[in-house]
Amino acid sequence: MKTEILKMLRETEDYVSGQQICGKLGVSRTAVWKVIRQLQEEGYQIEAVRNRGYRILDGPDVMTREELESLMGTRWAGSRIYYYPETDSTNIRIRQLADEGAPHGTLAVADMQTAGRGRRGRTWESPAGSSIYMSILLRPDLMPSAAPPLTLVMACSVAEGIMDCEDVKVQIKWPNDVIINGRKLVGILTEMSTQVDYIDHVIIGVGINVNMTEFPDSIRETATSLRIEAGHKVRRAKLIAAVMKRFEADYEMFMQTGDLSGLMEKYSSMLVNQDRDVRILGVKETYTAHALGIDRNGELIVRREDGTEEKISSGEVSVRGVYGYV
Repeated sequence: MKTEILKMLRETEDYVSGQQICGKLGVSRTAVWKVIRQLQEEGYQIEAVRNRGYRILDGPDVMTREELESLMGTRWAGSRIYYYPETDSTNIRIRQLADEGAPHGTLAVADMQTAGRGRRGRTWESPAGSSIYMSILLRPDLMPSAAPPLTLVMACSVAEGIMDCEDVKVQIKWPNDVIINGRKLVGILTEMSTQVDYIDHVIIGVGINVNMTEFPDSIRETATSLRIEAGHKVRRAKLIAAVMKRFEADYEMFMQTGDLSGLMEKYSSMLVNQDRDVRILGVKETYTAHALGIDRNGELIVRREDGTEEKISSGEVSVRGVYGYV
């Protein structure tokens, strides 16, 4: 009921009468009043005027399942939401839910993680009340070899969702780091459970530095947050809803074409590595090359100093700028 009342309050700029809410939801005025009080205690500024009803004045940075559900404007991405004030990792939670039969599009969101991870087993700092930690469960009808570009699909969607909400310019550092002004804002970790010829499920975890103002010494020179870049606090739930809306559309385009061909132009327009010299950090060698862009499978096309061109996979190498992170 709390979700429905939040939706009703947000859908009109005028007052919503208690009678309207009672009629639509089939509940008593007392039940409505109790929910309004709960929302006020959670930090929502809701004005109550006798004979007129209720009006929401401001929505704070609240993270609850009801807040997320009330903002979600998608058909399947985030249609079922699990919210955790604190958990080990949203990827771990989604993996457990997947094993229990959770449907495609199930979303796990946490206010704090105690075991957040990035690529190559790196720790992802996950303090409470400041950032977005979320993972989505996908059950794509694809061969396992066709799934890796989904990481790039999510990077594209996160970048778009951020720019839908905030007046900032974000870019993508291949394959899936979202950056602002050369500093990392978003990390994405994709995990798969597969059989020989089919995918059981794919989990894409996303960490966004939203309202952080300080970072550990180990990442202070390379990390930033939306609050730092935009100059104000950002509502996390609204941003999650925006990313899910973009991801639903981008994912459907990917599934329609079976590769990144329908998203390449959009992704490439945000690719910070495009037409730049980069350092390729491989297992066997490190070398400088010129990045030409991506192909439809999400591999980075580079030209070596001797003029030969090759494609590199994100699972095999890391890419850095010649003089730093980008």
